Amino acid sequence: MVTLTEKATEKAHELMREENKDRAPDKQYQGLRVYVRGGGCSGYQYGMKFEDTVADDDTVIEKDGLMIILDPQSIPLLNGVVIDYLDSLQGSGFAIKNPNAKTTCGCGSSFSA
Repeated sequence: MVTLTEKATEKAHELMREENKDRAPDKQYQGLRVYVRGGGCSGYQYGMKFEDTVADDDTVIEKDGLMIILDPQSIPLLNGVVIDYLDSLQGSGFAIKNPNAKTTCGCGSSFSA
């Protein structure tokens, strides 16, 4: 369904640990929500955020101790996606490779299906 590379998983763990330091113990982030919403220059836009709750209709995938949370509306658009973390002279960040995208925009954060 959705695959995170080793680099992406390590970076997500690192960022979650950093963000959890400022949160109350009962509000610790549980996982990384990956989703798609309408918008962007190509029709759909990717999103990722740390989440402290999981809804009953969410799908949860575990990768090396990291919970990846997907909502039912995003799953068809994210099927087969590979998320990597890139660190280069041009910048660093998460990069999403989507085999279902017909077109993508130059920024890499939006696509059409």
